Amino acid sequence: MPTAPDAGPPAEELIGTSRLRVAVPAAASRDRAAHVLGPGRDAWLGELVEAANADKAARYLLDLELRVSDTAPRVAFRKAAYVDVGPVVEAGGALTLDISWRAASLTPLFPVFAGQLTWADGELLVDGHYAPPGGGIGAVADRLLLNVAARGTGRRLLERIAEVMAA
Repeated sequence: MPTAPDAGPPAEELIGTSRLRVAVPAAASRDRAAHVLGPGRDAWLGELVEAANADKAARYLLDLELRVSDTAPRVAFRKAAYVDVGPVVEAGGALTLDISWRAASLTPLFPVFAGQLTWADGELLVDGHYAPPGGGIGAVADRLLLNVAARGTGRRLLERIAEVMAA
């Protein structure tokens, strides 16, 4: 199910945040997708920092990546981040979990994201909001350039998950 590009912020847009909605193909059976997003999530999330409990999502430490070039030589920027993920919920054939991330260091210099990760009909989608760093100046910079980095980072995370699903 192809996802249309974001046409702009919804009316209920949170002040000081930007929408992040990115999708990539993820050809996998429903059972494989459920495993990768659930008990097999260590394969794409990395180091478990804090296990989930009744009040908190599980927290992982991993490098989020922004690829600048996919051709040789491949250029990418990486930033250590804490990624919090909730349990997988199934509804209407789709698998959804809450996901958020923030930088593990120099936090005020990087965006903070909160939203949902969904697998449905062979597609992975991340949809939510992020707060760009820098207040009003950061919001202007986000509209001019930083949103490209946010979409690229979200896309690379989804590609990483899709690669694990295909393995």
